[in-house]
Amino acid sequence: MHEHVGEFELIARHFARPVRRALLGVGDDCALIAPTPGMQLALAADMLVEGRHFVATVPPARLGHKALAVNLSDLAACGARPLAFLLSIAMPRVDEGFVAAFAEGMYALADAHGIELVGGDTTAGPLVINVSVIGEVAPGQALRRDGARVGDTLWVSGRLGDARLALEALRGQVRLAGEDFERARLAMEAPQPRVALGLALRGIATSAIDLSDGLLGDLGHVLAASRVGASLDVATLPPGEVLARQDPAMQRLCLLHGGDDYELLFTAPAARDEAVRGAARTAGVDVTPIGRIEAAPGLRLREADGRESEVAARGFDHFA
Repeated sequence: MHEHVGEFELIARHFARPVRRALLGVGDDCALIAPTPGMQLALAADMLVEGRHFVATVPPARLGHKALAVNLSDLAACGARPLAFLLSIAMPRVDEGFVAAFAEGMYALADAHGIELVGGDTTAGPLVINVSVIGEVAPGQALRRDGARVGDTLWVSGRLGDARLALEALRGQVRLAGEDFERARLAMEAPQPRVALGLALRGIATSAIDLSDGLLGDLGHVLAASRVGASLDVATLPPGEVLARQDPAMQRLCLLHGGDDYELLFTAPAARDEAVRGAARTAGVDVTPIGRIEAAPGLRLREADGRESEVAARGFDHFA
């Protein structure tokens, strides 16, 4: 006979670690956090819904990792240092094995970034996970979407497309060998938020965004906010390890329209190229120049042979 575990027992067992940075954490009506004097708070929230953002077969530890990772990625795109986070989770029933593994994956990433769980909520319902993160940044140092300037170099961190490739494999649109499928699936289910790079780019980058809805769509947000245009050199886009072995059409789809990469797309003055590379070395992340910001509105793709074409900068739509 299985032991009945209620909401408060579940929280006490799996989500009530002692806090060190916060003044008051899980177990009271509100958490209390003392920001560093003179700093501004950076706040972000992301929701993961089963069947929309993840499949039922994702390992719970990876789901715990990703739920926090996508939020830390938002802080990275702002150049903010993480402080704490809140977790709200709805689940059809209490499954302690699931919760224990979920918490293990979540806390492993939290510990790696020195961030604490300080509160949240649990309830019965379809599997939905919502995380809200709190970070801090010095006034005037936050990276924003509206700072791209004509002449800036357009950069991207890491490699792109393996997460979208995994989705195409799950949809049956492409066949991947066992090892390749596992590597691509890892990219989709366990992205690495580029917090250190975001911090290192403060004072260097003029704008930034994290790649969650696809390169073209997310770049479109920057161009709209900054009221500029851009040209993108398609041949320079860095494919993921598995995607690099696929045919050109699949590579193009995943590079331009992929989602879930959670790399940083950012701009910086061309004169600061070496500073960008130095920031990347400090963060231990590869960066690649992929285009430039231009005065002419719109987004243009430049092919390897020099041909240019205008494209719509649209990304993933959660309500489409």
